[in-house]
Amino acid sequence: KIFALIVFLFSSCEGLKPGAAGGVDWRYFAAGGLSAAISHGYTTPVDVVKTRMQTNPEMYNGSVPIAVQRIIADEGILFLLQGLGPTCVGYGLEGAIKFGFYELCKPIFAGVTSSDLFNLLLASTVAGALASIVLCPAEDIRIRLVANPDYAPSALAGLARISKEDGPFSSFGSLPAMVSKQIPYTMGKQVSFDFFCEGVHSVLLNLCQTGCFVALDTLDKFTPVMAALPSAVIACVLSHPGDTVLTRYFKNGVHPEGVLGSFSDLIAENRLFIGIKARLLHVIGILWIQLVIYDKIKQFLGLPATGH
Repeated sequence: KIFALIVFLFSSCEGLKPGAAGGVDWRYFAAGGLSAAISHGYTTPVDVVKTRMQTNPEMYNGSVPIAVQRIIADEGILFLLQGLGPTCVGYGLEGAIKFGFYELCKPIFAGVTSSDLFNLLLASTVAGALASIVLCPAEDIRIRLVANPDYAPSALAGLARISKEDGPFSSFGSLPAMVSKQIPYTMGKQVSFDFFCEGVHSVLLNLCQTGCFVALDTLDKFTPVMAALPSAVIACVLSHPGDTVLTRYFKNGVHPEGVLGSFSDLIAENRLFIGIKARLLHVIGILWIQLVIYDKIKQFLGLPATGH
């Protein structure tokens, strides 16, 4: 209801036109939700390995192959799908909010400064902050189920246990850590994707104007594919400290000293970037597919391609 109210209020602002360069349009929310649920769901095994390496680094010596072998040997191969339910639901909602509100906020912040980049960063900050609220409970239960398979028999049972033991709003204690992950992630993913798509499209346009034997429409189909890879790398590097803090915060239940306590522990242990190799694989696997799917669904629903 809160998000619906925000959309209603924003829709009355001058300059918000559905289907234009951002604005209020359900298709952005739909494309974002579908692409996020699909891309996060199929990469669940990689996320399980990454989370285990962050929560039990001494067991795997920083090696992804060793982690995979140990997890399968100790827990069984199906454990690689642990947390699939909350991942798809949580990130489906997160994707709808993140993509939808990012596009919604573009025209709102368009005239704040003379810098298009800074204005887009402002829009991504709002989108990332809103998405963080939705993700807190989903990430809480996902991390606990992966770190401790005996914590609960299902995601719903796990949420009930968290509510009983720590309080119904305890998951939101991680909001500062979630924001520290999601805002840089959103900036790196969506803002850079906009700029990379625009840049690749411009290069292809100039190439075709110089006499390329392949039509622009054919070449342009590969624009999101080429733009998504560097966007994924940027998003991963910018957000990894926040991701590590978030995992430590939830590792054995809520950290007694809060988010700052988790951050201080990681700094002292020199582990702020622990698991980045596995997470790079995970994030690239997610975003390279997610951003391409998002762009294609947008076009299927009648919206312009990113960067056009």
